[in-house]
Amino acid sequence: MKIAILSRNPRLYSTRRLKEAGEARGHQVDVIDTLHCYMDITKSRPTVRYKGKELEYYDAVIPRIGASITFYGTSVVRQFEVMGTFSVNESVAISRSRDKLRSLQLLSRKGVGLPRTGFANRPDNIKDLIKNVGGAPVVIKLLEGTQGIGVVLADTDKAAESIVEAFMGLNANILVQEFIKEAGGADIRCFVVGNKVVAAMKRQGAEGEFRSNLHRGGSATLVRLTKEERATAVNAAKVMGLNVCGVDILQSKNGPVVMEVNSSPGLEGIEVATNKDVATMVMEFIETNAKPNNTRTRGQG
Repeated sequence: MKIAILSRNPRLYSTRRLKEAGEARGHQVDVIDTLHCYMDITKSRPTVRYKGKELEYYDAVIPRIGASITFYGTSVVRQFEVMGTFSVNESVAISRSRDKLRSLQLLSRKGVGLPRTGFANRPDNIKDLIKNVGGAPVVIKLLEGTQGIGVVLADTDKAAESIVEAFMGLNANILVQEFIKEAGGADIRCFVVGNKVVAAMKRQGAEGEFRSNLHRGGSATLVRLTKEERATAVNAAKVMGLNVCGVDILQSKNGPVVMEVNSSPGLEGIEVATNKDVATMVMEFIETNAKPNNTRTRGQG
């Protein structure tokens, strides 16, 4: 089987592990820099070109699309879909998950547990916006933020109003969410492959830090999920339409709530914490599902 990994850096742990796992199972695995791809969009034979040459046919593509290149990256994935190549995560699903507001609205519509969340445009709505999510402390998030960047905890209503006003003054799109105090600065990353949680870890924020991201000094340990947590993660992945993803869950007094669904989850933290070969599980999923034109959206949307 011929598999392409769309990644900016072949030395990244996740990219390297996926390539190693695929080659260990006898597949040809090529790492392709997403931004060096360009598309020949034509009625007769659409193609992807790379560094001056037309790419030959691949059985499957694994998108590792960074948040900063979502628009162009999903365009490249969509072109592969138009060509009939199986994509581990489809372009529409990636775009859906990257839009924090849209993803929360879709999860809400399907009854997935969420923290109370507010979104507004005009400053005269700020007081009611904060009150409606339960009042301070509240978490204020930039819609475009990643890895904990652009996430602020406001301890008082006054501080929350000032932060929201500051962000709005910069024309930034933000969400205001209730602070799940009982989570204790920890969350659970559930790694989903093909409608099944294959690994899970508990991430604990560093002392004095409410964000649990490993990039911000958090630590990770193996965790045993409850039946409800497992079902929540699988349901969230289905709602997003993602075959491979990381679902971040907080343990609240009202049960598990989803914070985010990540379409390009890193492998290093989860493999080290759980001692599971997640990369090989992704390859096994591809072997079972990678058939020509086995794409739900066929490059639409």
